[in-house]
Amino acid sequence: MIRVSKNPTIDTSAKLAVVAVAMFAFVFVVMVPLYNVLCDALGINGKTDGTQYTAVPVAVDESRTITVQFVATNNEGMPWEFGPAVTAMKVHPGAVNDTVFHARNPLSKDMVAQAIPSISPSRAVKYFHKTECFCFNQQPLEANMNAEMPLQFIVDQDLPKDIQTITLSYTIFDVTDAVNGSVAAR
Repeated sequence: MIRVSKNPTIDTSAKLAVVAVAMFAFVFVVMVPLYNVLCDALGINGKTDGTQYTAVPVAVDESRTITVQFVATNNEGMPWEFGPAVTAMKVHPGAVNDTVFHARNPLSKDMVAQAIPSISPSRAVKYFHKTECFCFNQQPLEANMNAEMPLQFIVDQDLPKDIQTITLSYTIFDVTDAVNGSVAAR
């Protein structure tokens, strides 16, 4: 048996510290890449790269119709009312499409939010281009106020033929404390 000292309490504490460090390293070194590989393999949690797409002139493919579904979720503790104006749209590849999401801050204090997008199936990520999106920036909203948050997108004509439906999901987070420096001050 490995002993660090003659005191069994110190030995136990040292072993527990090593186990805790090993578990922490496992989570960040092994689990994150494993999670990404698993999501790619199963076609879930299609992460977007968050960059704005610059449209190029192309013809609209009116022979194909793609259903784009919109889902909105509040992160735990986010009190805003947040959702899409429409839950689904029929679009043609190559066409520019516009929609909005609605947000309402029901609290008596100003807040700032950040929306994180996800696309499913994950194979559709590289064919779904947002040209304007509220997710590109943090969204401040004054107390008891409403906002319309625009989304403009294009489904690429090169979208594989077997993909008939794309789901664009947003999770909205409260980042007020981070923006105001409260997190850094703690």
